[in-house]
Amino acid sequence: MYDFCINGGGMVGASLALGLVQQGYRIAIIESVLPSPFSPEQPPDLRVSAISVTSVQLLKRLGAWPYIENSRLREYSELAVWESPSMATEFVADEIGEPLLGYFVENRLLQLGCHEALAGTDVHWIIDATLSAYQLEESGVSVSLSNGDTLVCRYLIGADGAKSQVRTLADIGASGWQYAQQALGITVALTAPCAARTWQQFFPTGPRALLPMYENYASLIWYDKADRIKALKQLKPASLKQAILNDFPPLPSDFNVIDKAAFVLTRSHASQYVQPGIILIGDAAHTINPLAGQGVNLGFKDVSALLAITELLGPDKDDFYLRLQQAYEGPRKRDNGLMMSAMDGFYLLFSNQIAPLKWMRNAMLKGADVAGPVKHQVLRYAMGMSEWKF
Repeated sequence: MYDFCINGGGMVGASLALGLVQQGYRIAIIESVLPSPFSPEQPPDLRVSAISVTSVQLLKRLGAWPYIENSRLREYSELAVWESPSMATEFVADEIGEPLLGYFVENRLLQLGCHEALAGTDVHWIIDATLSAYQLEESGVSVSLSNGDTLVCRYLIGADGAKSQVRTLADIGASGWQYAQQALGITVALTAPCAARTWQQFFPTGPRALLPMYENYASLIWYDKADRIKALKQLKPASLKQAILNDFPPLPSDFNVIDKAAFVLTRSHASQYVQPGIILIGDAAHTINPLAGQGVNLGFKDVSALLAITELLGPDKDDFYLRLQQAYEGPRKRDNGLMMSAMDGFYLLFSNQIAPLKWMRNAMLKGADVAGPVKHQVLRYAMGMSEWKF
């Protein structure tokens, strides 16, 4: 019998598996789509995440960060947001005595780093089958696989993304919606490296952002109405470059378009994170507007919260489920819900041209640039170094 079976070996699922196996638990991971191996000659991936300082600390404790660091990443120490350039708010790591705000890392390389750290462990990988059903039994959970095999574990963990099969099989409801905006991710090669600075300008149709990457690469994120994103996605590289020159904030140097992909933006929050025999984590439990790049960092916070419980109490203990409810589901639902609401507030505030709201948001950005304690609290929260307090 396994202590935990994790459906999903992505960034969050693999990092959780790493922590659990280090605590001495027997772990199985169901993951039929493995990331391609890393090679320095590969072009950058389109999916990039902003990894907070606290998430990096977790990955270091788990032993995955050295593998990630040895591939490629880009640190950043400054963040700027504005609607009007004269009303810009600058967040700088030095202001709170930190060298960095975080890193931009390709999602595949985060996943690979966790997989490489898992390579020397006795985790059981199931890569030739998928989850098809489960049944609660007196001894635990009987998990049925698509190849006809079964395995038994004490808890089945859904780390299988926004369309979680575990959540569906457990009949756990979720509330949420699809946003009117969509996003186009564009990888560009600049003629000179970017500074260690990321920025975001707000427009009525959605923000536009630059994320520095390794060497001379950068990722541009263009939020807009669905029909505009569809039209931009269909442009050839030269035409898309001209659209960027026309409608995107100025880039730090000349550039060429390397790749692009469109993403639907959704919000979803599971009504439960735990049931008898079942745990949801990461995007299986919550998806968020990526406005502030907090999605995967919330997933890593889930990992930390679960590992804090399993470090003290095993899944075979009678009060383990109660502990999950009290120390995992309750706190994480509140924290994730607060972040979702904050991002929706920003989304609504900046997605219109109503005069009073336009004045308020510009005043807010300008005020945040000079309000030291509030600004520092926001900065520490974005870095994962503190809880949000009103």
